[in-house]
Amino acid sequence: MSLFIASLNSGSNGNCYYIGNEHDAVLVDAGISCRETEKRMARLGLTMQRVRAIFISHEHSDHIRGVEVLAKKYKLPVYITLQTLQHGGLHIDDNNIVPFLAYQQVCIGGLCITAFPKQHDAIEPHSFMISCGEIRVGVFTDIGEACEHVIFHFGQCHAAFLEANYDDDMLTNGRYPYHLKQRIRGSKGHLSNKQALDIFTGHKPAYMSHLLLAHLSKDNNDPVLVQQLFDAYADGTRIVVASRYEETAVYHVTGTDQPSELDATRLQFTLF
Repeated sequence: MSLFIASLNSGSNGNCYYIGNEHDAVLVDAGISCRETEKRMARLGLTMQRVRAIFISHEHSDHIRGVEVLAKKYKLPVYITLQTLQHGGLHIDDNNIVPFLAYQQVCIGGLCITAFPKQHDAIEPHSFMISCGEIRVGVFTDIGEACEHVIFHFGQCHAAFLEANYDDDMLTNGRYPYHLKQRIRGSKGHLSNKQALDIFTGHKPAYMSHLLLAHLSKDNNDPVLVQQLFDAYADGTRIVVASRYEETAVYHVTGTDQPSELDATRLQFTLF
């Protein structure tokens, strides 16, 4: 058993993460347009024909912008809480709406997805754990603090998408107004580089092969700084900084000690 993962986009301009095996896949959030989602997946050798569902973490526009068109075009079920649906102002066909509950496992093909609550300034926000057999991938973004839910699940992951939104000094000295800085730093805001690093160094399992650092601020962070910071503590884990401008490569999470990266040619041969 193994999983293929990629960030299609990560940042305040849109978030969308792909997790799948050789037959089935899901998207966690759909914050970029349908057309851009298709283009980026095609460049990676991925196809929407394998996507079985979309899971929505919360109602902020950078997580739901493309979901209406994607769901309609591909007749995809959208797993979303009813409060998130209402507060997001989404217009999705009733037949495509599937409400979910925290800790109620959903199995789709060979994938099992479990949602759990997180701390963020949204109506009913959730993070997700996606598993295929014994392989587990977590999606931990838009989190104000490392609550017990995050720590428990992170400690079980073979790979994870983890928010590293801001550098403390850059936020302090930056142009944002005071109230916005306080919101970002708050318990329902976003994780700083230091908070994310504390989660990684304190709770990373020995078998974690990939860490994709996500949702970096355009104004209050630096991808090079983040890469260098986490590389110093990687201890065998492949560190990838997800971009707000383009997709990452596709990474193959196998549960072995050696991280691997697939180029598009090999991926097409493997998956199709």
